[in-house]
Amino acid sequence: MPLSPQGAATTIKGERGNRFNMSSERLPPKIQEQLAKIQQLQNTLQSLLIQKQRLELELSETERALKALESIPEDAKVYKAVGTILVEKSRDEVFKELSERKEFLEMRSKVLARQETKTRERLTALQRSLQRELGASPPEESP
Repeated sequence: MPLSPQGAATTIKGERGNRFNMSSERLPPKIQEQLAKIQQLQNTLQSLLIQKQRLELELSETERALKALESIPEDAKVYKAVGTILVEKSRDEVFKELSERKEFLEMRSKVLARQETKTRERLTALQRSLQRELGASPPEESP
């Protein structure tokens, strides 16, 4: 459950299913800090997911280009976009550049996946801690 640290009323579900509306002005400073940290982690996670999506798109395009290069003869003319112009390059040179780019993108994808996992773990732990402090049941695990 997203919790808002600033100004907005926050709804917390208590142990007996009761819902409590608390405006952040009435929350203890420690709770406000936790809410702010949760919001920050949610923003970080969203940013990581956007980066991951863009990276996956570029990786897919790179793989498609490599596949296309594999199907043409080695002596075929190949043009590479450089800014707003096309430059003629050898098939092998473009293939090498794309292969290196693919390797970089795969490595970056692994890094983003690890960052995403750590961020999710920290977010879940902080949400549970906050729920315990508020005397509410912790959020359920998502698959």
